[in-house]
Amino acid sequence: MFKNAYHGKKVLVTGNTGFKGSWLTVWLLNLGAQVYGLSNGAPSEPSMFEALKLREHITYFEYDVNNLKAVVDVVASVQPDFIFHLAAQPIVRTSYIDPVNTLATNIMGTAHVLEAVRLSNHPCTLIMITSDKAYDNVEWVWGYRETDRLGGKDPYSASKGGAELVIKTYYHSYFKLPESKVRLVSVRAGNVVGGGDWAANRLIPDCFRQWGIGETVEIREPEATRPWQHVMEALGGYLHLGQQLSVRPELNGEAYNFGPMGEKNYTVRDVLEELRRNWNFEGQEAPVRYVEKLGFHEAGLLKLNCDKAMFDLKWHTILTLEELGCLTTNWYFQYYRDAKADMFQLTRDQLEEYAQLAAERGCAWVS
Repeated sequence: MFKNAYHGKKVLVTGNTGFKGSWLTVWLLNLGAQVYGLSNGAPSEPSMFEALKLREHITYFEYDVNNLKAVVDVVASVQPDFIFHLAAQPIVRTSYIDPVNTLATNIMGTAHVLEAVRLSNHPCTLIMITSDKAYDNVEWVWGYRETDRLGGKDPYSASKGGAELVIKTYYHSYFKLPESKVRLVSVRAGNVVGGGDWAANRLIPDCFRQWGIGETVEIREPEATRPWQHVMEALGGYLHLGQQLSVRPELNGEAYNFGPMGEKNYTVRDVLEELRRNWNFEGQEAPVRYVEKLGFHEAGLLKLNCDKAMFDLKWHTILTLEELGCLTTNWYFQYYRDAKADMFQLTRDQLEEYAQLAAERGCAWVS
């Protein structure tokens, strides 16, 4: 898988305690990597990082990505072969409450990782993860391409657009030079779902957090569309791109979108109904209540054009909405209904199940 690019390699994951970071950590462990994590603690209670007891499986540095000296010291001491940068303030609503910290973490935190690699000056492949929110969303009906305008109206979009500008600056100023030992790409993915996400003010975590204790969940803007995909789909793209970048220097400095085809751009209501069908309510109707739109701007339509990843990397999503719903619901159901469940093993099992489906459906990265 991924041509064994990560086996025995040192891989640093910033934001490793988060939802995507935890899933990526387990996948890298499955691939035989030496995993290092850098994060300022678990982002929620509960958290996937703690539920899977991932401290026991990796070398973990508990620092804030805003601490430049700490980031520089970690990179210098580990000298990782690969870095997956996911550390961020990831919540739109939080960006309105605390815009300065959002801008600092998402923009300067990105700069700190890049600066640490520049100062270390060792061979390294960087996969810099931002967001589909990096685009200036004017809510048109076609998908955003990697060359479209960045930035947006809200603090979160501005922070992600700013991170992209920092990545572009470091590439052109330092890592594009012939003598550079570093290769980097930026990646932008849509909304990812899956078991283990407990972030506040997100649809999937809010549902299972409330359903897990038998309470009603409030849903906003049910007709809003998002490029929903299971977290394994996006991470498979990141890992595939990292492997490709390590052997294809012409990819250095490129940006890639990772998301589903346009016809899989489901509404909040579509996804919610699929989750309802998979959750055992013991004969009772799912407790859902729709509420009025929130008092701050949040895009109602957001689509990505992923042709570049499909044609250049031969990457594509494979899961149906039904499979996405089943995998996600089963993870949470085991967590909430089985106190003895081994969530680390369950996560590994889901990754193996996904890899098998990917092999059957012709994914380029399986070999």
